[in-house]
Amino acid sequence: MASKTNPIAFLQQVRSETKKVTWPSRRETVISTIMVFVMVFLAAVFFFAADQLMGWLIGLVLGAAA
Repeated sequence: MASKTNPIAFLQQVRSETKKVTWPSRRETVISTIMVFVMVFLAAVFFFAADQLMGWLIGLVLGAAA
């Protein structure tokens, strides 16, 4: 059952909780963003290569069967 909380008290609690958060520095954010882009690129290359290889293998098998 939801408790009824005063909206002003709720906002005060939210504000006090956000003060407890350890926010990343600009440098950490930039490095993390770059790492994400690099991993996305590597994953895209991997899945493209895997797709091409599987397509070639399937074509080889179906071509030989026909």
